[in-house]
Amino acid sequence: MCLAIPGKVVEIFEENELKMGKIDFSGTMNSACLAYVPEVEIGQYVVVHAGFAIQILDETQAQEVFDAWDDLTDTLKDEGYTVQGKPLSKKKKDLN
Repeated sequence: MCLAIPGKVVEIFEENELKMGKIDFSGTMNSACLAYVPEVEIGQYVVVHAGFAIQILDETQAQEVFDAWDDLTDTLKDEGYTVQGKPLSKKKKDLN
């Protein structure tokens, strides 16, 4: 299963006659095809799935997704798991 995640468009360029963008995913930069959202501008947020921007989000919508992701990862951490599902190492006080 793949997740479509929001990212901020920080650069727009053309590659092989396609509109492309450099997208900032919370500090991780990657490229995505912008052909499905030709009206997108630098500074806007897009939902990217499988290397294609499929929807433009306003900043409020993007923040709602980021907040929901933070809630999920906090809950997993509270239960002793990382986002990848691997158990976290036990704290010293838990080893007694």
